Amino acid sequence: MNNKMRRRAVFEEPSFWQSFSDMMSALTLVFILIIAITLAIYRQKTTDLEHTQTELNAAKLELDTAKSNLDLARIDLDRYRDEIEASNRELEDSLAELRSAYEQAELTQEELEAAYRQIEVSQQEIEVTKLQIAAAQQELADTRSELQDIVGIRTDIIGELQSRFNNSSMTVDSQTGSITFSSDVLFQYNSSELTDDSESVLKEIIPMYLGVLLQDNYLPYIAEIIIEGHTDTIGSYDSNMALSFNRADSVAKFCMDSGNGLTADQISQLQRLLTVNGRSYSDPIYEAPERVDMAASRRVEIKFRLKEDEMIERIAQVLAGQEGQENTAGPGQENAAGPAEQ
Repeated sequence: MNNKMRRRAVFEEPSFWQSFSDMMSALTLVFILIIAITLAIYRQKTTDLEHTQTELNAAKLELDTAKSNLDLARIDLDRYRDEIEASNRELEDSLAELRSAYEQAELTQEELEAAYRQIEVSQQEIEVTKLQIAAAQQELADTRSELQDIVGIRTDIIGELQSRFNNSSMTVDSQTGSITFSSDVLFQYNSSELTDDSESVLKEIIPMYLGVLLQDNYLPYIAEIIIEGHTDTIGSYDSNMALSFNRADSVAKFCMDSGNGLTADQISQLQRLLTVNGRSYSDPIYEAPERVDMAASRRVEIKFRLKEDEMIERIAQVLAGQEGQENTAGPGQENAAGPAEQ
C-alpha cells in the first residue's frame, strides 16, 4: 500500500507545477500587455498635450498681437477724437466771433444814442457836483471855524488852570495844560498804595484841576482826560509796566471817590472821559543827553485831550471829498465837450 501511494504522489506532482507555471506565464503576458497599452496611451496623451500647448502658445501670441493692435487703434482713436474736439472748439469760437460781430453791428446805433443821452446826464451831474463842491467848501469853512474855536478853548483852559494854580506849588504845563506828580511824593518805593501825605496833596490839587476841565463851558470840547503812570529805568519793562499802571489807577480811584472833593455829577462826567495808562519806562526824563533823571522819571501825569484831533480828521475828509468831486467833474466836462464838437 505504501508503494502504491508513493507512486501516485510522484505521478501527480508534475501536473501541479505545470499548471502553476502556465498561470504565471499568462499573468506575465497580461501584465506586459497592460504596460504596453499604458505606454501607448501615455505617448498618445503626451503628443496630444504638446500639440495643444503649441496651439495655445500660438493663440496667446495672436492674442498679444491683437491686443497691441487694439492699443494702437485706441491711441489713434483718442488722437482723432482730440483733433475733432479741437476742430469743434475752433468752429464754435468762429461762430461766437461771427455772432458777436453781428450783435456789435446791431448795437452800434444804440450805443450812439446812449452816448448822447449820457452827455445830457453828465451835464446834469456836473451841475450837481458844483453844488456838492460848494456845500463841501461851506462845511470846510465851518469846520475850520470850529477848529479855531477849539484852539482858542485850549488857550482858555490852560490860562484858567494856570490862574487856579497861581498860588500853588503845582505847575501847569503851558503847552499841554498837564500837571505832574512825583511818584516819590505819592507812593513809597516800589509801591502803588497812596500814602497819607499824598492823599492830602491830591485832595487839594484834584478838585482844582478837574473842576476846570469839567466846567459846562469846556466840557463839550473835552475828548479825553488821561491819568498816566511812569517809572524810572530800573527793573524789567513788565514789572515797571504793572507798577506804573497800578499807580495811575490808584490816583484814578482816588479821583472817583466822592469824599475827595468832586461832586457826583463831576464823577459821572469823569467816568465817561477818563483813561488810565501805564507807560513803564518808555518815556523817561533826561537830565543830560544820555543820563536819565531817575527821580523826575518816576511820576504820574494828569492831562487832557480836546476834540481838535477829530476836527482835523473831519477837515481832511472834507478836503479829500472835495478833491474827488473836482476830479469827477473834470472828465464829465470833457465828455460833454467832445461829443458836442462831433
